[in-house]
Amino acid sequence: MGGVTMVSQKTDKTRPPFEKWLGGIAFTFLIAFLGYLLAMVPGFDRIGQLACAIIIAVVYRQIAGYPEAIRSGIGFSSKRLLRTAIILYGLKLNIDTVIQDGLGLLARDALMIVFAIFVTVWLAKALKADKSISLLLGVGTGICGAAAIAAVAPIVKAKDEDTAIGVGIIALMGTVFAIGYTIIGPLLPFSPIEYGIWTGSSIHEVAQVALAAAPAGDDPLAIALLAKLGRVFLLIPVCFIFIYIMKRKTKSSEQPDAKIEFPYFLLGFILLSVLGSYVFGHSIPVSDDVMKVVFSITDWLLTAAMVGLGLNVSLRDLRTRALRPLVAMTIASLCLSVLAYFTI
Repeated sequence: MGGVTMVSQKTDKTRPPFEKWLGGIAFTFLIAFLGYLLAMVPGFDRIGQLACAIIIAVVYRQIAGYPEAIRSGIGFSSKRLLRTAIILYGLKLNIDTVIQDGLGLLARDALMIVFAIFVTVWLAKALKADKSISLLLGVGTGICGAAAIAAVAPIVKAKDEDTAIGVGIIALMGTVFAIGYTIIGPLLPFSPIEYGIWTGSSIHEVAQVALAAAPAGDDPLAIALLAKLGRVFLLIPVCFIFIYIMKRKTKSSEQPDAKIEFPYFLLGFILLSVLGSYVFGHSIPVSDDVMKVVFSITDWLLTAAMVGLGLNVSLRDLRTRALRPLVAMTIASLCLSVLAYFTI
């Protein structure tokens, strides 16, 4: 028996690291694919692939535990693939459209972002909620949901578990709000265009804005997405503001030599935003079909990355750490909807 054990241990130690790394990446994409299938089921189709994949990852963690043997690959997905997805996400931002047609909406968007973050953080403090999760939820509520949380999380040094919890909550609650908008929208004294502005100014994710605005028609959908693009555009200055704040905190703390790692993926985000706005489709012709493929790859990379984060979530801590931030974020989202309503 002892000899068998020694051989087994030797085999495990000599297993190529590349095999474990690749296996971990494949595992995250497998759960992402299961999330894709689950999102086809009636009911789950309302919350989307991203939220479904996170749910499956969290459930797997509670039942089977964290797959330690392939940790390196899972970590690669949750960090490297996440940054790649954020960089590619820049192609979804048309800077030219925002600047030419959305300057008025941009000022409104700036107000909404500041309001959402401050109200969420203030409510979290009043409720004695987890500060890290609440801050991420405030950013996600104000800007662009999961992508904003993923971009800000490394800057504020949030734990992987906190990032996954924040993304899961924002995906689920954003969908609830989008469905609610489609129900109450016809009852409000709005023109279709005003409804589109209201939707784009206050709902969390780009996909959720499209879900809520599409029933009103093509023009309301277009103005809703324009308003939403303004909030995505403001992700860039918000990230740099957080970098400045974190550096100030570090200098005034007991660890003055600690450094805030610059999120270089933001430069990639900005670069692809510029290329997508002024180069691709202009001096370099790129078909809509090609862009759809790129957007699809972006969504899959982001989903696989969120699976990696979801595997870090322990439900033992979820009830005590996530409930109050959820309450704070829900109240802040309702207040944001009201503010957007009265500023149209």
